[in-house]
Amino acid sequence: MKIHLIFNKTIIRRNIMLLLKELTKLLLLQYIMRNLFFLTVCFILIPSLYGQSSKNEKNIKPIPPTKSFVTKHQGVFGGKNIEYTTTAKETYLTNKEGDSIATFWSVAYTKTNIGDVTKRPVTFVFNGGPGSASMWLHMGFFGPKVVKVDSDAKSDDGAAPYHLVNNDHGLLDITDLVFIDPVGTGYSRLVGKGEGKDFYGLKEDVNSFAQFIRKWVTENERWFSPKYLAGESYGTTRAAALGKALEGSGQNMALNGMILISQALDYAGSTSISNNITSFITYLPSMAATAWYHKKAGQGKTLESFTKECRDFTYNTYVPALYKGNSLSDPEKNSLAEKLSYFTGLDKTYILQSNLRILMGRFQKKLLEDKGLAIGRLDGRFMGNEEDKVSEKPHLGDAASYQISAAYTASLNHYFASELKVKMDRPYITSGGGSNWRWRTVPDGQYWEPMPVNTAPDLGETMRRNTAMKVMVASGYYDLITPFFDAEYTFDRNGIVKERVEMKYYEAGHMMYTHEPDLIKLSKDIREFITKN
Repeated sequence: MKIHLIFNKTIIRRNIMLLLKELTKLLLLQYIMRNLFFLTVCFILIPSLYGQSSKNEKNIKPIPPTKSFVTKHQGVFGGKNIEYTTTAKETYLTNKEGDSIATFWSVAYTKTNIGDVTKRPVTFVFNGGPGSASMWLHMGFFGPKVVKVDSDAKSDDGAAPYHLVNNDHGLLDITDLVFIDPVGTGYSRLVGKGEGKDFYGLKEDVNSFAQFIRKWVTENERWFSPKYLAGESYGTTRAAALGKALEGSGQNMALNGMILISQALDYAGSTSISNNITSFITYLPSMAATAWYHKKAGQGKTLESFTKECRDFTYNTYVPALYKGNSLSDPEKNSLAEKLSYFTGLDKTYILQSNLRILMGRFQKKLLEDKGLAIGRLDGRFMGNEEDKVSEKPHLGDAASYQISAAYTASLNHYFASELKVKMDRPYITSGGGSNWRWRTVPDGQYWEPMPVNTAPDLGETMRRNTAMKVMVASGYYDLITPFFDAEYTFDRNGIVKERVEMKYYEAGHMMYTHEPDLIKLSKDIREFITKN
């Protein structure tokens, strides 16, 4: 009886085990059937996701160690013997997560044994473009060494060697200088997760400069030093917005002043295209000045009196006529054409055929057409001998640029290597990073209509919040890209406090310091501007 009971229990346990196995198979099958779609999708996507991850990892650039080159020098500036330290280095810029995404290249000239930092200003210097390195202001005006090209704009810079000399009119006796190259120029470049879209735009560019300046000021313990921005061309566009940006981000940094060389704050006044009425207004006095220089107009009058006469005509007669347009009568058109011919030196019939509107590219070709020469855009004193004498605008490029750029490029590279002992594994890029520039001023998704760039209101707001900040504007009479009359037109509007603005004029072009008398005058004007503020 006992044996039979044990046998029955063994059979029962075996049956239960078999039943559990069958039940497990059934449940597993149901699970697989229910999740078959999910598993199929996983098998399809996993290789794709892995490939995408690998692709993203490949796009991440290396983050090499930053390089720094420190040298000691001395020189005579403002009649004083100044010992100074030059620090040429890379500085990491980071994103919001703290990742290094770029390096900014800068060259800082700081006085040795600086003493009381509250009495030693620092000036941050940059060029424009967008996409231009600081080479032009560095080797042309502010640096301790400068390259000399033909002051009278009569001859090309030719080939090496070039004339690199001590800057007898340098400003290191009154201010430290920090030259900054934006990403994509000089030795500045993207690293790590950095992308062009992080830097190649109006606001993006300004934010990167604000980050660098705060870092430099903090690392060098200069928060109590007077601070200035010195920009040229698009560098002034940047400076106006940068002054406002430095007030934000929880680190309000107030500036003592801005030096705006060849200002370009409102692009409506510095963009010569058809149907842009503003540009026909702002460029006319510069055309008159350039025609005077080439003895095509205003003979027997001084440059100042002739340009004033043109200003008065522009505001009082030309502006109303432009707005009347086709409502003008034939006698009115004829009278206007005569007056425009008087100021520009161009043929009256040509002006009538141009509908009383002269585009700058055409003016460059027509003014010295009788000599077969095209004048420069950055500086109307320069002249280029082009093969095509009847093209609508210069086809070789800008004579004011190609006749000096080789000298500047060679001089900077020679100076970096021989005196600053800079040794880098890549070339110094004088121009780059300006393609696909983002001009949008509001975040994506927010309503925005494209219109001419204008950072002048930013400057106006900053001046009203910071009542200690002053501005100096330097304009060349023969600048045919950022005209001097546009500076006046811009600074008469946009909420800018005119009482704290100094307007200075020079008998040269965009880079007035290529003209030796104006290099001396510009140095004197900036020296007075900084020392009295």
